[in-house]
Amino acid sequence: MDLDVYVNAHQAEWDRLDHLLRRGRRLTGAEADELVSLYQRTATHLSVIQSTAPDPALTARLTQLVARARAAVTGIRRATWRDVTHFLSVGFPAAVYRSRHWWIPTAVLSTLVAAIIGWWIGTHPEVQSAIAAPDALREMTRPGGQYETYYSSNPATSFAAQVWTNNARAAALCLALGAFLGVPVLWVLLLNMLNLGIGLGLMASVGRLDTFLGLVLPHGLLELTAVFVAAGTGLRLGWTLIDPGPQTRRAALAQRGRAAIGMAIGLALVLFVAGVIEGFVTPSDLPTWARISIGVLAELAFLLYVYVLGGRAARAGETGDIDAPDRSADLPTAA
Repeated sequence: MDLDVYVNAHQAEWDRLDHLLRRGRRLTGAEADELVSLYQRTATHLSVIQSTAPDPALTARLTQLVARARAAVTGIRRATWRDVTHFLSVGFPAAVYRSRHWWIPTAVLSTLVAAIIGWWIGTHPEVQSAIAAPDALREMTRPGGQYETYYSSNPATSFAAQVWTNNARAAALCLALGAFLGVPVLWVLLLNMLNLGIGLGLMASVGRLDTFLGLVLPHGLLELTAVFVAAGTGLRLGWTLIDPGPQTRRAALAQRGRAAIGMAIGLALVLFVAGVIEGFVTPSDLPTWARISIGVLAELAFLLYVYVLGGRAARAGETGDIDAPDRSADLPTAA
């Protein structure tokens, strides 16, 4: 395609569209119809130029023109409390439900890895000695030692905030790094399971596994589930680069990337609940059975939330993506 000829053929349309956009709301009915038609034609022109004769300056100019026209045609919509309610009751649980085939296997395999690490450390004294000196190990695992006092080392409010921040960062990393073929996500998972496995092994080696589980399970069930959801979603995002399915790679990655951003917000709320439990319930004077029961109830509530609300929304066609009017327009592909 001769780019100069193409530009000369359509320059008047682009200038006319720019003129109509500058007039804002002072358009007649006929002019508004003309603006819509010019917007559609200019979007097609941009697609043709991008696919056959890409020119950075012209592409940037038309991209900006199409974006302005789209905003004028569709309008700028502000988020409302209705959007928040829809996200929490439909969008987020549907996105988690749809990615269950990724995060459930991730959870099972990760838990198995942590259990194997814990067994290996707990049954091999030479591995324990490689972790720390005997005196340091005794200080960590003794009654009233570091593993127990960790949860009450700071005021509950500040401790819960610190835990929430750290866990939300880990979940966000899993979601963000998934685009790198998921490899960094596996590393984040391994570090988390290694820390859990070390605690399991060291406390089991001194016969205090029940104490360790009594401290970890109240908050750990919900906390680890959120991390597994984030990791599974990140891995799914990475796999999209390899196999985008029936969509183009760009469209599939954009759709799942937008859903992942929403999941990051939703998981931050889930981890906030886990942080509150870890800050106020785990170090409390409640009996172990009561603390674990609170953790189990929180976990069951989340799973019911995902499988009941999320399952219903997913079957109705919800994907967790933003509404169609708020997405970037998918430009037609030139033949």
